[in-house]
Amino acid sequence: MSAEPARGRDSPRIRRRDCAPARRRDSARSRELLLEAASDLFSVRGFDRTTMRDVGERAGVDPALIARYYGSKAALYLAALRLRHGDESPADLLDRDRLAQLIARASRRDPGPVFQAAVRPHDDPAVQEAARAELYQRLVVPLRERLEREGVAQTQLRAEVAVAAFVGIALSRSAGTFEQLATAAPDELIEIVLELLTSGTGTD
Repeated sequence: MSAEPARGRDSPRIRRRDCAPARRRDSARSRELLLEAASDLFSVRGFDRTTMRDVGERAGVDPALIARYYGSKAALYLAALRLRHGDESPADLLDRDRLAQLIARASRRDPGPVFQAAVRPHDDPAVQEAARAELYQRLVVPLRERLEREGVAQTQLRAEVAVAAFVGIALSRSAGTFEQLATAAPDELIEIVLELLTSGTGTD
């Protein structure tokens, strides 16, 4: 009587090995879909009005995976910000078009973790440091480099003070703290902020 071929010993291991690359591909695709969905939603709704459920539904992925792949909503926001802007070097705050873009953004949606990092540390130190790095890279560094080119003294301090002032303006406008600041037309506000920043940085 011949022995029946052994089937249950090796084939499951083979199947598990074959499935591993597929799982990795699925994980990478899920991360990509979540990041793309988050980038789209954050850019339209802002940070506070975008929920992790919204992102999951837009991506067609279980929103619980956000915590696994990114750690938190704030960390996902920062990743989406880097995806959207890449390594581009933005214009500084004294550039009228750049200032108009930032004011328009603050007018139509809430500020995200990058601006909030300037006034309120995040609970997660890693997220706080990442937000701080983005704030410096996108706002402080371009302005400091401009001041250096123009031969202004104390370039780092002046750039930091100017960015702190602008962030305060943006946060206050978003929160509606000051009535006229909250309701001022963007064009009117641009002129006043540009005048303030130009004077404060010593470039007038």
